[in-house]
Amino acid sequence: MTRRLLLIRGLGHSGTTILDLALGAHPQMVGLGEAARILDRPAVGEEHRGPAQLRGDLRFQRRCTCGTLAAECPVWGPMLTWLPAHEAQPLADKMRMLLTVVEAASEAAPSWVVDSYQGDFVLPFHQDDDLEIRILHLTRDLRSWVHSRSRDGRQRGQWLPGLKPLLRWCRINARHERWLRRCGKPVFRLGYEELALQPEPSLRRLCAWLEIPFDTRMLEPACHSSSHVLSGNRLRFDPERSGAIRYDGSWMAAPAGLAQLALALPWVAALNRRLVYSEALAESDGPRKR
Repeated sequence: MTRRLLLIRGLGHSGTTILDLALGAHPQMVGLGEAARILDRPAVGEEHRGPAQLRGDLRFQRRCTCGTLAAECPVWGPMLTWLPAHEAQPLADKMRMLLTVVEAASEAAPSWVVDSYQGDFVLPFHQDDDLEIRILHLTRDLRSWVHSRSRDGRQRGQWLPGLKPLLRWCRINARHERWLRRCGKPVFRLGYEELALQPEPSLRRLCAWLEIPFDTRMLEPACHSSSHVLSGNRLRFDPERSGAIRYDGSWMAAPAGLAQLALALPWVAALNRRLVYSEALAESDGPRKR
C-alpha cells in the first residue's frame, strides 16, 4: 500500500498548528506537528533545545496533544526510544520509521500523515514508489504577519519594528514560491485568511484535493483532534484558542504601517494576492485542479 505524507510548509506563525490539529480531527488523517524538526539530528550546540531534550528527560515531562506524556504516547514513545541509537540515519529513513510506528498505533492505517515543520523546505525523499508526498503551502497576509511578528519590538519602543519582519516575509515567501514551482510535487496554496475566515469552504476544498471526504469534526480541532503534536505553537494546549478556527484580525485596529505601504509595490502586492488569496486569484497545482 502506498503511504501518503502531507507536508504543511510556510513561514512560522501562519496558522500551521491549528491547521495540523484540524486535519488531525479527520478520522482518515493523523497530524504529527513539527515531526521533521524532532527527527532531525540535533546540531552541536543545540543540546539545550527541545528536540534534543525530548530524547532524554523531557519526554517524561512534555505532553503530547493525544493527552499522554511523550514517553507514553503510542507514536512518540517508541520513536523517542528508537532515535538515540539511530541518529546517523538519513532523515528520510527516520520519517519512514515514524510512518511505520503511526500505522502500528492506529486501528486503521490513515489515508494521510501530516508533518507541519515550517522551516523544512528540503525534501529528503528521492523517488519512492511506496510514498506519495503532497505539499500544502500556507501563507498569512503580509499585514497580519508583520503586525504579529513586530509586537515585541513595538512594546520595547523599537524604531521601525516591522522592517525586519517585512523584509523576511517578502524574501522567504518569494524563495518558497520559486522552490515549490520546481519541486515536482503536487502543491495546494492556502491563505491563513481564507482558512480562518471561511474554514469550512477552505477545508472542503482541501479534502477534495486530498481525495477524502470532508468531516465536520475538523471545524472543532480541540474536541476531536487525534494529532500527536509535541512541537509547535502553545495554542495546541489552549482549548479556547484551539476549539475552533478563528481569525486574528488585531492588525486591522492598528495604524497603517510599513506592510501597508509595501503593498504599493506591484510585485509585493501580487505575491501577497497569489499566496494568500489563492481561491480567487490562483490555482493549486496537482492531481486535481480547483
